Amino acid sequence: MNLDYTPEQQAFRADIRAWLEANVPAAPLPSFDASRAGFEAHRAWERTLNDGRWGMVTWPTNYGGRGLDLIEWLIFEEEYYRAGAPLRVNQNGIFLLGPTLMEYGTPEQRARFLPAMANGEEIWAQAWSEPQAGSDLAAIRSKAVREGDDYVLSGHKIWSSRAAFADWGFGLFRTDPASERHKGLSLILFPLDAPGVRRQPIPQINGEIGFAELFLDEVRVPAFNRLGEEGQGWAVCMATAGFERGLMLRSPARFQVAAHMLVELYKRHQHEVDGTVRAAVVQAWMDADAYALSIYATASRLRAGGHIGAEASVNKIFWSEMDIALQRTALAILGARAELLPVAPDAGDVDGWLDSYLFSLAGPIYAGTNEIQRNIIAERMLGLPRA
Repeated sequence: MNLDYTPEQQAFRADIRAWLEANVPAAPLPSFDASRAGFEAHRAWERTLNDGRWGMVTWPTNYGGRGLDLIEWLIFEEEYYRAGAPLRVNQNGIFLLGPTLMEYGTPEQRARFLPAMANGEEIWAQAWSEPQAGSDLAAIRSKAVREGDDYVLSGHKIWSSRAAFADWGFGLFRTDPASERHKGLSLILFPLDAPGVRRQPIPQINGEIGFAELFLDEVRVPAFNRLGEEGQGWAVCMATAGFERGLMLRSPARFQVAAHMLVELYKRHQHEVDGTVRAAVVQAWMDADAYALSIYATASRLRAGGHIGAEASVNKIFWSEMDIALQRTALAILGARAELLPVAPDAGDVDGWLDSYLFSLAGPIYAGTNEIQRNIIAERMLGLPRA
């Protein structure tokens, strides 16, 4: 892995920095989880990104991208977070489903879904977990029955990210009623406004609606919406999980910017805290850089023709636990004021640290719980027997 940027990469960095400086909203957008208005404000930002051809830089140009590689995507992410640009409301689509469509979708499916994903016309929800199958995804019960050129979907999904306001969902369904566990599953895309779909929003710990339950009552969708071969949904799903855990969903820039903010917070309050807090700040900075170097190595391997395997579970555990440690350190620096909302009279520089800490607590759960990830590491990387 060559850590020196080429002149072309440096020019690319300058281009994206200039565009972001000219286009990032001066005031933060309202949360996309708090209201429909905030959601639509972020959709408009996705359109702005697409107008500048920054919707997803690694995609081919005919799908709204720039045809660039993963190293340039990492450069883009560094500049994006440095500029304080809005979070991506369509991250389930562009970072998870999009790469999976590239790998498993037909040319017709890519042409149908990817451009609308890039420009924010269609925002996607992830509909995997079920009440009886959270971390154990292979235990799902939702079914898809083939009727001619259609599938009829029935079942109950829960903890579906962005589903309260999104346009489409992608979910795993049992297409072979006689199958068990990982076999007989198919990944199917379905519109959330289709007849038979009912949404029940789920408030998060901060009161915002980040999830929804989905109740599917004989929802009819064309067989065209199945991604990959029938019954091969587990392999497709695991490819999506690899993107979620190992590379796309949590880019290093997110944590590097947070670590920089933590250092600045410490500098303002270092006379108020003891040496253990200083050590935690240094550790957070080192961990963020270590994660970045690891992801650059993964991107270099993928660019050379490699694949994301079980090691994605290592990445997932690392970034989720690093995030909690970083946020806890910020709260330790702020002391009792950390419990105040930014609008409180005596809040000072609490900013969004409390909200970020609360969100970080979900990191070891979503994208597959860390307990499950440790099982994957033990069995698939270390060759240990199942307990």
